[in-house]
Amino acid sequence: MNAQISLIQQIDHLLPQTQCGLCGHRDGCLPYAKAITEGEAANKCVPGGQPVADALARLLKRPQLKAEPSAWPIQIDGRPQQMKAVIREDECIGCTKCISACPVDAILGAGKLMHSVLSDLCTGCELCIAPCPVDCIDLIPDPQPLPSEQLRIAQQNDLRARYYAHIQREEKRRLDRTGPVVRAEINTQLFAQLTQNDAHTPHIEVAEKKRDLLATFDTKSTIELAKLRTQIKKLEKQLSVRDDATKRALLQDLQQQLHALGA
Repeated sequence: MNAQISLIQQIDHLLPQTQCGLCGHRDGCLPYAKAITEGEAANKCVPGGQPVADALARLLKRPQLKAEPSAWPIQIDGRPQQMKAVIREDECIGCTKCISACPVDAILGAGKLMHSVLSDLCTGCELCIAPCPVDCIDLIPDPQPLPSEQLRIAQQNDLRARYYAHIQREEKRRLDRTGPVVRAEINTQLFAQLTQNDAHTPHIEVAEKKRDLLATFDTKSTIELAKLRTQIKKLEKQLSVRDDATKRALLQDLQQQLHALGA
């Protein structure tokens, strides 16, 4: 199992971390990496293009396959043109749906206020376009020069960390969410399992476990409070009929316990 996790992590480190879902795995690069180890074709990363498909073939010792085609022109490094999202701000209605959809938190804004894209962080994943109800988001070519391999790796690591921070925050909100979920349902258990032994990857914790523990604690506290209140009322009623030093001392003790529990 450890060998498989290590291989999944090696594959994931070759993927561009756009978290775009164009490979068919809408919850990010890591699930695609896992699927590759289970036999899925390693040429489906559209933004990675032929360089990533070839690197994966070498790592896995598989035949080289032609990369899935992109809608954008191919650059001199063999990868598709990097695109960036731009919001036409005068048309933005501040619905926040693009903010929820962005996997790397590259969009700033608030409800009923204008939104803006942080161009340096945008991966061009296109996930913000479909949820926009007024179609005010465009994709434009990235004007920056092609990054060096060292810079590309640093950018991928940063994007991975941002996505995992996004996942962690969304996981904490998930159980209390009442509005629509714009992104695909994320398999947080998978991310938690595959990040726990990687020193270079932020570890994901599953909020549901914490929620269960909290719910158990809350339930126990509620039961204890109910018992205390019942005992206090019974003693107060008894003492109103006939005073008793022992029962009055017990009443004071129960009242202190109730106060300690914050009730």
